Amino acid sequence: MKSAPMVGHLGTLFNLSGRVAVITGGAGLLGVRHAEAIASAGGTTVLVDIRGDEANRQARLIAERYGVSSIGVRADIGRREEIESLLEEVLQRFGTVDVLINNASNNPKIEVESDQQWSRFENFPLEVWQADLNVGLTGAFLCSQVIGSELAKRGRGVIVNVASDLSLIAPDQRLYRRDGLSDDEQPVKPVTYSVAKTGLIGLTRYLATYWAHRGVRVNSISPGGVLNGQADVFVQRISQLIPLGRMARPDEYCGAILFLCSDASSYMTGSNLVVDGGRTCW
Repeated sequence: MKSAPMVGHLGTLFNLSGRVAVITGGAGLLGVRHAEAIASAGGTTVLVDIRGDEANRQARLIAERYGVSSIGVRADIGRREEIESLLEEVLQRFGTVDVLINNASNNPKIEVESDQQWSRFENFPLEVWQADLNVGLTGAFLCSQVIGSELAKRGRGVIVNVASDLSLIAPDQRLYRRDGLSDDEQPVKPVTYSVAKTGLIGLTRYLATYWAHRGVRVNSISPGGVLNGQADVFVQRISQLIPLGRMARPDEYCGAILFLCSDASSYMTGSNLVVDGGRTCW
């Protein structure tokens, strides 16, 4: 017996109308783009950020541009009680929650001309280690624990953890070298970024199997570096490491995010989607 044609069904796979997505780090460069991807498909977006005013501003712009509901919420995702308050506000406002995008992270700009000797592993401050992991990994754990449990209770939902190409490969510290400094003074990409992003992939696999029977799908995405005003020398160096020969534009992950959050990826869980211009192939 032949199956029914899929053409009509394919037209609705990316439709997120009626679904509510919570996006941490929602006021940041990629957080806003993730929200735009959701909104473009008709979804409601909740931009969560420690910078509440900016989250509200970006949410208003998204609501105006896409004609959907969008709000900004200030929250410290390292504090469980604030995530619980966030969930309560979302449920009171919209009556449901369907998607969680764990996007928040600390990512210091090593490329800028500044004293980054502290970033070297031998000198790396414990308080910075704790702060970075609190946002990038503990925050994702707590948001998944609170909001993910709500998804599991409802018997459906999606969690997307935003990792990095540096969850798959080590940083090439040559990218950050500066003339005139000795080896032990050279700035480097901090250890916490790699550790937090790699941890997110482990969290993805754990939750994907833990909640599979409850209808919650959990995947991660590993994006490559994004153009954001970096120094020309840095852009030139990293572009030589990427088969496509360039860094990503901020909007080039929107399609992948929409895919992971929608029914288009309905048979996908526990996976890490690599979108890095081919960098990890080399």
